[in-house]
Amino acid sequence: MHSTMGIGEIRLRDLVRQQLLIFSPDATLRNAMFELNRIGAHAGVVAEQGDLPLGIVTLHDLIDAITFSGASLDDPVFAFMTAAPVTLPVDSAAHRAKIALTRGRVNHLVLVEADGQIFNLLSPADLPGFREGGAEILIQSIELANNVDSMAKATIAVRQRGSELFSNGMGVEALCQWMSGLNDLISMRVIELVADEFDLPPVSWCWMAFGSEGRLEQTFATDQDNGLIFQPENESDTPRIRAALLEFAKVVNKALDHCGFALCRGGIMAGNPSWCLSVEEWQQCYLGWMSTPDPKALLNATIFFDFRPLYGQDELVDDLHHWLLPQPAEHPRFLYAMAEEALTCVPSLGWLGGFTYDGGNRYPHTIDLKKRGSRPFVDAARIWSLKHGIWSTNTSERLRRAGEAMERAATDTIASIEAFDFIQRLRIQRQLAGGDYDEVNRINPKNLSITQRQMLKEAFRQAKSIQLRLRQEFLD
Repeated sequence: MHSTMGIGEIRLRDLVRQQLLIFSPDATLRNAMFELNRIGAHAGVVAEQGDLPLGIVTLHDLIDAITFSGASLDDPVFAFMTAAPVTLPVDSAAHRAKIALTRGRVNHLVLVEADGQIFNLLSPADLPGFREGGAEILIQSIELANNVDSMAKATIAVRQRGSELFSNGMGVEALCQWMSGLNDLISMRVIELVADEFDLPPVSWCWMAFGSEGRLEQTFATDQDNGLIFQPENESDTPRIRAALLEFAKVVNKALDHCGFALCRGGIMAGNPSWCLSVEEWQQCYLGWMSTPDPKALLNATIFFDFRPLYGQDELVDDLHHWLLPQPAEHPRFLYAMAEEALTCVPSLGWLGGFTYDGGNRYPHTIDLKKRGSRPFVDAARIWSLKHGIWSTNTSERLRRAGEAMERAATDTIASIEAFDFIQRLRIQRQLAGGDYDEVNRINPKNLSITQRQMLKEAFRQAKSIQLRLRQEFLD
């Protein structure tokens, strides 16, 4: 088995190599150009203090100012900066930076620490494979779409191209994140188009992605898992603001369904009043689930603890994430209950090494690869990331970072990720073959080659191994 680490889930902290340059607003062009040239940098941050970036200045901008605008070398640098730069938390996934650069049509992002301190600048050059797989043309079609029907056509084109890339051997992690990136752009454009039709309340709000979308693990058969977070000026305004946002969210959900993102069977959508909440209400939800880990809370935990911002004021979701990170470790009973629930989902491998089947009379001799294959890895990665306060939501990255925190043998972590990758590849192959909602994740091992059957058994053994570690850690 081979596992390729997709660029999408690598932390931005680990990608930036340029030395950080911060210029005071009154620094001269002469000084700025000298410093940029001294370290071979193309850009720097303009700021009066370390936690308040005012703008970005590039060597190209300064040369243009002197050459074409008649600027003096003694002019202040703030007069030639690009103000109000886009910022991202430094521990965000690279996927998010790719979306921000594409949507904002900007060449640099300012990365900030949790306390707001400037970490560094990031440019497209720091992101390998920034526009891989023919994404450029697809991005253009998404940006030019001006109605939902056009967006639906763009979605079909993305899936067709994704199928081609998969058939040509693109790695599963890379493919899922390639598709997640384009799906994000589609969803963001749909939200934008619908928002133009509504007179939305003047509050900060953000559309959130949960579940497989939140983990950057969307495949070819996916439904919606989303919600809204908003910040009322007064909590007493919450019902009125929710009512206004719900009408907008319902139309977005319907439009996304038209574009091929099926409505969630369980109603986990922003158009559901239960998941269109103020910041305080979301915090109360998470505290409630952790304080009283009943079956419903544990079901919600498998979806709502894998979240990320999609469209709107990202800082609302980032702040919620920062608030949540230390909480699970303070609720060991919740983590225990999550581990106990995760262990009820047994990989489809019997004691004697043969496959076990769960399809019943309707789907005889079949295995649900989502529930009995990939889920054990997803669940374990989530539990460990919550215990150790890990920012990432992607399963493979969670396993990597949790493995480091737990001092797990690197070979064991690699084996887990490769096993998860192989099962995901089989799931995608099955989904591309078609079928109804309940069968697209099912396989009959007899339809696999001998080598594939052996590899699937090994993947299930890895799932059992990861569950044994969970049991020893939380239940024994």
